[in-house]
Amino acid sequence: MSARCIMVLGTASGAGKSWLTTALCRYYARQGLKVAPFKAQNMSNNARVVTSASGWGEIGSAQYFQALAAIAEPDVRMNPLLLKPEADTRSQVVLLGQVHPELTETPWRERSEKVWPPIAAALDELIADNDVVVIEGAGSPAEINLMACDIVNLRVARHANAQCLLVTDIDKGGAFAHLYGTWALLPPEDQQRIRGFVLNKFRGDASLLSPAPEMLQALTGVPTVAVLPMWWQHGLPEEDGVFDDRSRANGAVTQTVAVIAYPRISNLDEFQPIKNVPGVRLLWARSPADLAGLQAGDWVILPGSKHTSSDLAWLRQHGLDAAIAQHAQQGGAVLGICGGLQMLGEALIDTHGIDGNAPGLGLLPLVTQFAPEKTVTRTEARFGQVHGAWGALSGVAVKGYEIHHGQTQGHSAMLAGGAVLHEVMPGLAWQSGNGQVLGTYLHGLLECPAVLHALFGAQAPTLETVFDGLADFLEQHMGVTALSQCIQAHGNR
Repeated sequence: MSARCIMVLGTASGAGKSWLTTALCRYYARQGLKVAPFKAQNMSNNARVVTSASGWGEIGSAQYFQALAAIAEPDVRMNPLLLKPEADTRSQVVLLGQVHPELTETPWRERSEKVWPPIAAALDELIADNDVVVIEGAGSPAEINLMACDIVNLRVARHANAQCLLVTDIDKGGAFAHLYGTWALLPPEDQQRIRGFVLNKFRGDASLLSPAPEMLQALTGVPTVAVLPMWWQHGLPEEDGVFDDRSRANGAVTQTVAVIAYPRISNLDEFQPIKNVPGVRLLWARSPADLAGLQAGDWVILPGSKHTSSDLAWLRQHGLDAAIAQHAQQGGAVLGICGGLQMLGEALIDTHGIDGNAPGLGLLPLVTQFAPEKTVTRTEARFGQVHGAWGALSGVAVKGYEIHHGQTQGHSAMLAGGAVLHEVMPGLAWQSGNGQVLGTYLHGLLECPAVLHALFGAQAPTLETVFDGLADFLEQHMGVTALSQCIQAHGNR
């Protein structure tokens, strides 16, 4: 088996590459083909736990969802290099699912030749094992200062002999200039790989675009194969977890969930399922004013963090510590996930220089110690007796994943002094005495259908429904002929 490869390139970040790649994965899988996604390098703090040669490993969430759309088991070959930003000038390097300290310390321009062999090997294995490999690029392929050390765009396209689509966000304006400029900056041999232009997020009557597509084709020889309308409610998690009111489910708001948006926030994609629940509004909270209008039935969520101590300092600097405590004191529910759980405790203790020492928010009598070994695993568990605001979770079976350096346990002195702490999942979840505050290491909790049903009494759209909707949308607006041609005109590798 030698897969036909189609690659989605973009004129910029945010053009729609991840969305289009996911839709293509489901479309070709529905044609009875064995499909796999691939992205050589992803930079994101949204990561998932998947299978690897050494057990469990990490890949970017976008490739995880693309694998599910392709009806394939996600594995580390689908995103062999993951960069997880820890600061403005530093990222943790994850190679084939495992943290790689040596590469983390290697200057990025020197890193490409070291990581290319395992990237190419991973791609070759996927090509050998599948009928179609749908490849996602990163940023723009036409950044002339990056071409010499490129490992994610043109170098991948050449290695896979991929037929490429170039997508642009027409809602931002200048789409035809972006398409032409990107194409024009490519080397001639790579210009030939561009088989179609895609205009994404269009509002209005597509016939009014003429004669621009025809003029662009006359200049480049490349047809515009799709004009995709703006679609806010597609239900797919955004690659960087971004959401707003335009992308939530329709209907009157009956409950607000405020997510604290600290600078090193991670794994925001896991909140997409509750955003799809009718009547629920998710909002970013960056100041106490964002929490001021919350009611007792509303939630505050402290999500994961790539650097817990610095995000905790930011939270205090902006006065959100007092606002969160006030919400809990007034009967509101508070949920901390992973780094958010660690913040809710009494202290962060770091004797290995992993994250940093800091006093916690004091809403749970817990202490977290950071360890050099990183916990990366999938987990299945069941809630015990849960109290108060989160009582509906009692007895609910859950599954998810863990990615953390911290090890958390009860504060022995406080517990001896009478503090109340409910351990509602052994080693995974703890609850305050009054039941208002819940903290857990389990990412993906809110993706569990049983949890959604327990907390909201309604079924959110499943991922399968979302993936099929993406494929239907693509088939409607791109057409079967164009979709078929993308994987037919394929030369020898």
